[in-house]
Amino acid sequence: MTSTATDTGETDPLAGFLGEEIVIDTQGPLIFIGRLAEVGPAFLLLIDADMHDSNDSRATKDLYVLESRDLGVRVNRARLVVMRSQIASVSLLREVVD
Repeated sequence: MTSTATDTGETDPLAGFLGEEIVIDTQGPLIFIGRLAEVGPAFLLLIDADMHDSNDSRATKDLYVLESRDLGVRVNRARLVVMRSQIASVSLLREVVD
């Protein structure tokens, strides 16, 4: 079931991203890229997703996202739940610019 309302009854701003490939940035080294399948009050569910730890790579987060936009998402998770408390920002992958 896909949730699109916040606790106050307002439409969740991320509901417009459902079905789209998105980038979820965190304040730490993790970045998540995948197709947004569900928006919950405490989580986002991605499918065909990539969980990337920038500490394990020479590429910066920005460079990694640009490569993913240009070359495709490096899927390493069929389903991935990201807790909203971990999220610093969310954007559409296709809207990432150089």
